[in-house]
Amino acid sequence: MRNARSRTLIAAAALVAGLLGAGGSAAGAGGAPALAPAAAPQSEVEADTCDTAASLPPRQEAGAKIRKIRERGAVVVGIDQSAYNWGYRNPLTGAIEGFDIDLAHAVAKSVLGDPAKIVLRTVSTAHRIDAVKNGEVDMVIRAMTITCERKKDVAFSVPYFRVSQRVVVPKSRHVRTVDEAMRGKRVCAALNSSSHTELKANSRGAAEIRTPDNQLDCLVLMELGEVDATLTDSSLAAAQVAQDPTVELAGESFQYTYMGVAMNQNDTDLVAWVNQVLVDWKANGWQSSYDTWLKASMGAPDPYRP
Repeated sequence: MRNARSRTLIAAAALVAGLLGAGGSAAGAGGAPALAPAAAPQSEVEADTCDTAASLPPRQEAGAKIRKIRERGAVVVGIDQSAYNWGYRNPLTGAIEGFDIDLAHAVAKSVLGDPAKIVLRTVSTAHRIDAVKNGEVDMVIRAMTITCERKKDVAFSVPYFRVSQRVVVPKSRHVRTVDEAMRGKRVCAALNSSSHTELKANSRGAAEIRTPDNQLDCLVLMELGEVDATLTDSSLAAAQVAQDPTVELAGESFQYTYMGVAMNQNDTDLVAWVNQVLVDWKANGWQSSYDTWLKASMGAPDPYRP
């Protein structure tokens, strides 16, 4: 059996060496160790200043963007390759795999008739919106939460997952509450992530806030003893706990929201197309991907269905 902590260290070494790049596609099972499931989101998503679940009606008509993708012969998708079970590079095979990657292949199959006709381009958390706006990718499928502020810059699909904010800490701290985990402590959140935004609005007494480009960097910083806690969304928090048995979830869930696919606001035909893909995938595909990648670390799927 592969050692979970070694997977983290292999990924960390690749980050330091600057080796994490574009490319690859994958399939296969993610053997995450079983553990107590993350606290489930509430039955209602907390109110925001807009309807974060709203998007264009699902429709599959080949407009300008779909025609461009078909002429190119591949869908270019911005992804993560350091989020265990969501989008990560398998250190043994080199393949990029996970729940988000399954969705990316479903989009490619729908648009081009072949799930392999895809370019997986790694983008950092901090660069996701710019990558969409600048046309570097056709879309971002990267555990990206939908917020009203982000909807000013990019278009989102309908939600495909429900999440909340969670705190991850080293087990050696023996922490029981969010306040205990964060007050007076060094807290990490990925730059420009929803967790970073949450900390700017309410630091919860953190003595210092570190904001690296990616959430895996926060896990590495905790392992090195350079930060005391990580704030991230519940999906990635569960991934960190599954990846490294020396850390655990602390305290309650808060700030409930959704995840969606981010696209350029001008690409309305693509947004509507992806929404139809999600209708079909939720009916046939979402559950099997959840069982493969997330069930062992997150438990029953119902709390996370949008």
